[in-house]
Amino acid sequence: MTNTSGSLIDLSHIITDGMLTYPGLPAAVVDTHLSREAAEEIYGPGGTFHIGLVTLCTNTGTYLDVPFHRFADGHDLTGLSLARVAAVPAVCLDRRGETAIDLSRSELEGYEGMAVLVRTDHSHKFGTEAYFEDHPYLSGASANALVSAGVACVGIDSLNIDSTADQQRPVHTRLLGAEIPIIEHLTNLASLPADGFVFTAVPPKIEGAGTFTVRAFATIPTA
Repeated sequence: MTNTSGSLIDLSHIITDGMLTYPGLPAAVVDTHLSREAAEEIYGPGGTFHIGLVTLCTNTGTYLDVPFHRFADGHDLTGLSLARVAAVPAVCLDRRGETAIDLSRSELEGYEGMAVLVRTDHSHKFGTEAYFEDHPYLSGASANALVSAGVACVGIDSLNIDSTADQQRPVHTRLLGAEIPIIEHLTNLASLPADGFVFTAVPPKIEGAGTFTVRAFATIPTA
């Protein structure tokens, strides 16, 4: 099938049974509620249907954070504005080789209302123990610059947008305090241009949840 609006680039990790996303959080469970064999007993020979049963920690795979993740009085997934995460003009900043990533206000000038994705290529280690170690992250100063720039959302292809050594989580605190959604554990950012594309990462509309898995992707317009 041809997509007339442009090329679609998948930026999400595949979720598999037993997969671990973050140390200490439950693994994904991908199971079966109704098997094809059981369905034939209900619908007759050839009447095969499969109904799955999936148990996920809300922080599984590629996922999005909204203010309720950090703040008890922040909005949950039902309050997420689609304008922040659906077909948003986007840029991809290549910050490979850096651990504590500083984004300056001048670097973010002109990005108001845009999705800012930070490429580190740490996603190449996803699914291994190395993914949980020495991950790249944004500095608190970067968070302040992103808020000042008025960006729509921020994504990174790493374990956490914050340093896990800092229990205060300044980037989560600053961005979510400004109602800027965060998308973590992106992948395949190497396939993106620096700009000229749009970004989408929409979660289900779940009441009382501050994070959830998304199918993140970029649309690159055709010439």
